[in-house]
Amino acid sequence: MSSSDRYQVSIVKFGTRSTMKSDVYLNFHIYKMDDEPIEMDYFFWVIRNAQRTVVVDTGFSKHGGEVRNRTFLIEPAAAFAALGVDPAEAPQVLVTHGHYDHIGNLDLFPESNIIMAGAELDFWLSSFAARKQFRHSVEGEELDYLKRAAGEGRIKTFDHEHIIAPGIRMFRVGGHTPGQSIVTVDTSEGQVVLASDAIHYYEEYDQDLPFMFVNDVREVYAGFDTIRQLMATSAKHLVTGHDPSTLERFTPVTAGPLAGLAATIGRKEEKS
Repeated sequence: MSSSDRYQVSIVKFGTRSTMKSDVYLNFHIYKMDDEPIEMDYFFWVIRNAQRTVVVDTGFSKHGGEVRNRTFLIEPAAAFAALGVDPAEAPQVLVTHGHYDHIGNLDLFPESNIIMAGAELDFWLSSFAARKQFRHSVEGEELDYLKRAAGEGRIKTFDHEHIIAPGIRMFRVGGHTPGQSIVTVDTSEGQVVLASDAIHYYEEYDQDLPFMFVNDVREVYAGFDTIRQLMATSAKHLVTGHDPSTLERFTPVTAGPLAGLAATIGRKEEKS
């Protein structure tokens, strides 16, 4: 692989909240573990090299955060600007799944093409999205935006796997939602798995603990196995969707608006 097919991954923490493990893990009581406080951080990710910029999810909106008592650490729009992500350049946007904390600011990128699993788009545009167990995790206006973007021809869907560009692939694993997807990225520091909410916490992955909100438990477990196989055979770095220890595991950003709120993996190749 040439250096031009390697990327830098930026991990941005834009929000947080405090909760309990019994509110995080499915049927927590069956594990006979002590309940205790746990933090939940909220992230989006940006993939860049000299040729392209790819945005992975867009965080929660002001409304989506406020109605759920989430704490903003930085407005996503300001964070994207601090990274030099220009919506006018219409970067590709990868949607790992349709929950409020992952598609809340898609409207920041009105000219961008969106890529997501077909199973995910179909589900959230179906009548099932109105059922309370699912509706809890979405915002109607944001689903309407997905519908409009699809009508404009800006959404490209895939079934199981899609090559975004050399060095970037997207896989549907399902489980948490019908089309929950992960993204693999080749960097100068090895392959990265952006697990998003296929794995919320490293503990979840290490101890086989499905998350509270789930579409298909069997697919959750199968997703864990898929990621374990990737980590055993090709990937070097695992990035979970909500674990507060995430930034500590990678190279911290120590200056500018994202100091203490972001980390990177790999070196960003500059345009010649």
